[in-house]
Amino acid sequence: MAQRALWLPWRRDRTPPPPNSEPAIAPEPVDELRARREEIARMEERALRETESLAVRQADVERRAQVLDDRERNLAQALDELKQAKRVQRRELERISGLSAGQAKQLLVAEVEQEARRQAAIRLQQIEEEARAETERRARNVLAVAIARLAAKHSSETTTRLVELPGDEMKGRIIGRDGRNIRAFEKLTGVDVIIDETPSAVVLSSFDGVRREIARLTLERLIADGRIHPALIEETYEHVREEIDAHIAEEGERAALEARVAGLDPELTRLLGQLRYRTSYGQNVLDHLVECAQLAARIAEELGASVETARRAALLHDLGKAVTHQVEGPHALVGAQIARRHGEAEAVAHAIEAHHGETEPRTVEAVIVQAADAVSGARPGARGEALEQYVGRLRDLEQIAARHQGVERVFAMRAGREIRVAVDPGEVDDDAAALIAHEIAAAVEREVEYPGRIKITVIRENRATAYAS
Repeated sequence: MAQRALWLPWRRDRTPPPPNSEPAIAPEPVDELRARREEIARMEERALRETESLAVRQADVERRAQVLDDRERNLAQALDELKQAKRVQRRELERISGLSAGQAKQLLVAEVEQEARRQAAIRLQQIEEEARAETERRARNVLAVAIARLAAKHSSETTTRLVELPGDEMKGRIIGRDGRNIRAFEKLTGVDVIIDETPSAVVLSSFDGVRREIARLTLERLIADGRIHPALIEETYEHVREEIDAHIAEEGERAALEARVAGLDPELTRLLGQLRYRTSYGQNVLDHLVECAQLAARIAEELGASVETARRAALLHDLGKAVTHQVEGPHALVGAQIARRHGEAEAVAHAIEAHHGETEPRTVEAVIVQAADAVSGARPGARGEALEQYVGRLRDLEQIAARHQGVERVFAMRAGREIRVAVDPGEVDDDAAALIAHEIAAAVEREVEYPGRIKITVIRENRATAYAS
């Protein structure tokens, strides 16, 4: 078509082109048109092939969709049949067992729970036995040897001191005209003088043991002299205070000597001496420090730790109690600050501040001081407590143990350091008894504050009795 259109103008005038004239269209456009026609033909063939391929794919997709529809219908039918079979099976099981599905489920859960508790009790008992054996093996040569070498003193001092009088007429002299003597005495000594109906005695009350001791000696000397007036009270008080200061220094030096700690700063020695007149739960603090130093030294020797550091830190660990009425804060942290201020090593100061847990212990010696402090305070007879607190703690221990299922009787023994629990043997087996003991111990640790360790013993006993006549 294109060639015929090119030659049409020549055909209209029927005049052939001049021999020397150039053609109207060069050969290159003709080749280009031919190439384009071939490319179009190839594109048509390719499009035809792709159309045929798409048709085949569409047929395959339709076939697969049909197969999936058939499978879906078959699965739905099978699922319905399975549900129907399951319902039939459940009805048959309920008919045979005589239990509904809910009842069977509860029974199964109860059996699984009981079996799990039994396995837990068995495993718990095994772990406790292994831990107890390992602990006893390691601790026997440490604590038993250290405790066996010591014989500590026991003090029952309180915040009051009773001063005997030769007669009730001495109370009038102590009071003085218009109360001038007793006012001067209380102002100088810093203690309260309690004059009540107690015959031939007065009571001195103060939380500061040093002041209480100075007031006691001052009053006793005034009573022995017989003359009581403000000027003599002041003179006697000054003499007694100087004597007590000297006695405090002597007590601090004596404690350091007994604990075999040398090189203490004089101010630390004086603070130690002041603790002679302070008690903690009825236990004299200075005696407690000396005992702790001896215990810590022996424990450190057994463990291969620094004996000198442990001994020194144990002797000074309650140093802050000497100034707790003057400085705010826990006595462990206050004591550590005082020790650092007077040249003690950082290892010693750290053990002091960590002995009550205000600071996490980072050294073996700090842990040893904690152990020595606990052993000294927890041994029988070391510390006293008010009768009301004692009875209340025993009552709390018995109530904690009695609230567990299967417990028949509870006895708190050995000043609350042992609990014996009698259980019903028909309701509690051996494995459950071990579990009850563990639960009681956990409850006591969580709810009761106490020094040392409390032993819980669960007793399960079967008895058969018969009479022959």
